[in-house]
Amino acid sequence: MYYKPKVAFVCVHNSCRSQIAEALGNHLASDVFDSYSAGTETKPQINQDAVRLMKEIYKIDMEKTQRSKLIEDIPAIDMVITMGCNVNCPYLPCKHREDWGLDDPSGKSDDVFKETIRTIEKKIIELASRINKGEIL
Repeated sequence: MYYKPKVAFVCVHNSCRSQIAEALGNHLASDVFDSYSAGTETKPQINQDAVRLMKEIYKIDMEKTQRSKLIEDIPAIDMVITMGCNVNCPYLPCKHREDWGLDDPSGKSDDVFKETIRTIEKKIIELASRINKGEIL
C-alpha cells in the first residue's frame, strides 16, 4: 500500500500563507501528500483577503474546511515547510524540512496576494513532483 506523506505548512499565525498552502495542497496534490497547516500562535479567523481570493481563483472556501491551528493540533508529520516568517520556527520532528521564503502579503494589494498565491501554487506542484520522483522523502 502506498504511504502518503504528511506535510505541514508552518508560519507564525497560521492565518494566511500556510492556510493558502494547505488549501492548495489539498486541491492540487491530495493524491501525493496530506496537507496540514499550523502556527506558533493562532488568529481568530483566516486572513479575509486570502479567503476571498482563494474563493475567486479556485472556488475554495477555506473557512468551511480549515481553521487556524497550533503546531500541537496537527498529527505527526513527515515534512515541515516554513513559509518564510523571519522568526525561529519551533522544532518539529520530521524527515525533511525546507523554507519557502515568502513575504507575508497581509495588508497589501490584491496583486501582491495573487502573486503570493501563484508562487505557492507553483511550489505545491513542484513539491508533489519531487515527492513522486523520490527526490525527497
